[in-house]
Amino acid sequence: MQVCSKTDIGLERSINQDSLYCSTTPVGKLPNLFMVADGMGGHNAGDFASRYTINKMVELIEQSTLPDPIHILKQAVRQVNHILLEKSYEDEHLRGMGTTLTLATVIGRRLFVMNIGDSRTYLINSRIRQISRDHSFVEELIARGEMEKGSEEYWKKKNIITRAVGAYTSVIPDFFEIPLFGGEHLLLCSDGLTNMAEDDEIQKIVCSDEDLETRTNELVDLANRNGGKDNIAVILADLD
Repeated sequence: MQVCSKTDIGLERSINQDSLYCSTTPVGKLPNLFMVADGMGGHNAGDFASRYTINKMVELIEQSTLPDPIHILKQAVRQVNHILLEKSYEDEHLRGMGTTLTLATVIGRRLFVMNIGDSRTYLINSRIRQISRDHSFVEELIARGEMEKGSEEYWKKKNIITRAVGAYTSVIPDFFEIPLFGGEHLLLCSDGLTNMAEDDEIQKIVCSDEDLETRTNELVDLANRNGGKDNIAVILADLD
């Protein structure tokens, strides 16, 4: 497995609230670990929330004695959510902070994904497939048939998320277990990429013959060429 990652402030933000982590070596009982977090909150609160969540998740996963990946991740994210809430109560500068989190680990020939919020995990080969599920206001309306994806109203309200780490007293992540067949590319990213690029544009870059670092840089450049309205975080892995 080869992995490359990059985060960029974009063209319109004054601070980068995206954080990422990638390890192809074991983290606790997990053989590898990839995470992207997109913070929210005024001042430095979003930046703190995303960085703290990433760092604390690594620490808790390393310490966990639980037997399987789902239980390890559930316990870790529950503890991080509790700690972030406590910190927001203690420091008025951190009030209202929270962060999305999308996380992946490859175990044997299976991909395990956890997500909270609207940062995404994709599997890409001859097609691009979003594995994670956006926890957002617009996705809930689309599921109920009350909004059309891509409509003007959709783009106006797309950034309203309905789940975040550190924002509520409890957090409910979604989990996905996907079989791998070979030749897939794994992409984790914040909405700074997906709001600025179409799926077919992302797929074309990821599946090109360029080396991994070039493709990673091209994804970030694409988001900036199309407006760069938000911070951008990208983790790209060739699973073969």
